[in-house]
Amino acid sequence: MGLDIPKQYLPLGERTVIEHTVECLLLHPGIDGLYIALGEQDAWWEDTEYAVHPDLVQVAGGTERVHSVLNALRALGERAAPDDWVLVHDAARPCVRREEISRLIERVEASDAAGGLLGVPVRDTMKNVDDDDRVRRTVARENLWHAFTPQMFRLHVLREAIEGALAAGVSVTDEASAMEWAGHAILLVEGLASNIKITRPGDLELAAFYLGYGVTPR
Repeated sequence: MGLDIPKQYLPLGERTVIEHTVECLLLHPGIDGLYIALGEQDAWWEDTEYAVHPDLVQVAGGTERVHSVLNALRALGERAAPDDWVLVHDAARPCVRREEISRLIERVEASDAAGGLLGVPVRDTMKNVDDDDRVRRTVARENLWHAFTPQMFRLHVLREAIEGALAAGVSVTDEASAMEWAGHAILLVEGLASNIKITRPGDLELAAFYLGYGVTPR
């Protein structure tokens, strides 16, 4: 984002990005509690609306996303049963809707998959490029999906998959990639395209539009 403040603490309407995200998860009737991984130098969380919520537990963040998730899973293991379901969600995805989370939970629990994640099918033409951004070839978009969060798996299975992948030197870009590496079948559940991740400045305007703040994206 090119700013001095982490993107999850940027204002979005009357709240910060992370407050929108936390509210949707924490107040969902199917979720018992929330663990949030915070960086050591985080100076903003304590001023947020949910900083002292009784159902929210803070854990230390890690070098990368995967290490933060693993820290949270290990901490959660002191409270939850190994076979309990856990959902992992990006703090920078404030537009996820409650009905999407419910659909993910229902579809995964009703399936024989090891877990699942929200996503949407790729609809645009996909291009593979070289280091100079010159097109090498067109990639077939059939059976391609954009991977979103939440991603939902059994606590001990996910923790073991992440630990195993890290020990093997495998790049873990999301929880599903660790589960794939471990050989588990994963269900993709179609969500909404509005479940965007705040990555670039224009994403804030689009998120405000999706959340009903009347901002027209550029």
